[in-house]
Amino acid sequence: MDLKILDLLLALLPALLVGLIAFYFFNLHTKNEESRRRFLLHRENQKQALPLRLQAYERMALLLERISPGNILLRVAPISDDKDDYETLLSQTIEQEFEHNITQQIYISDECWNIIRTAKNTTITLIRKTKNTDEVTNAEDLRKVILTKLVDNTSPSDAALEYLKKELNDIF
Repeated sequence: MDLKILDLLLALLPALLVGLIAFYFFNLHTKNEESRRRFLLHRENQKQALPLRLQAYERMALLLERISPGNILLRVAPISDDKDDYETLLSQTIEQEFEHNITQQIYISDECWNIIRTAKNTTITLIRKTKNTDEVTNAEDLRKVILTKLVDNTSPSDAALEYLKKELNDIF
C-alpha cells in the first residue's frame, strides 16, 4: 500500500511541478500586461493633460503680468484724487484678476501656486504700505511713488514669473 501511494506521488510530482511553473508564468504575464495597460493609459492621459497644463502656465504668466505693479498702475487710472479710493480700486482689480484664474491651480504645482499667491499678496501689501507713507497725499502721488520704488527693486510678479518659467523648463 505504501508503495502504491509513493508511486502515485511520483507520478503526480511532474504534473504538480508543471502546474506550479505554469501558474507562476501565467501570473507573471498577467502582471506585465496590467503594467503595460497602466503605462499606455498614463501616457495617453499625459498627452491630453499637457496642453491643459501649458495653457495654465500661460494664464498664470498673463496674470502675473496683469497684476505687476507697473502694469496695473498704467492700466488702472485713478477715478478720483483720493489715495484710499485708488488703493481700494487697485486691490480689488488685483483680487478680481486672481479670482478669475483661481481654477488654474489644479494644473500647476502647489509650490508654484503658492509663489503666485504670495506675489499677489505682496503686491497688494506694497500698494497699501506705500499709500500710508508721508510722501503720498493723493492718488497720483501713490502711482509715482510705487513706480519709483519699482525702478530700484524687482516686483513680486517678476520674481514669481521667473519661478514659473523655471518650472515650465523643468517639464520639458
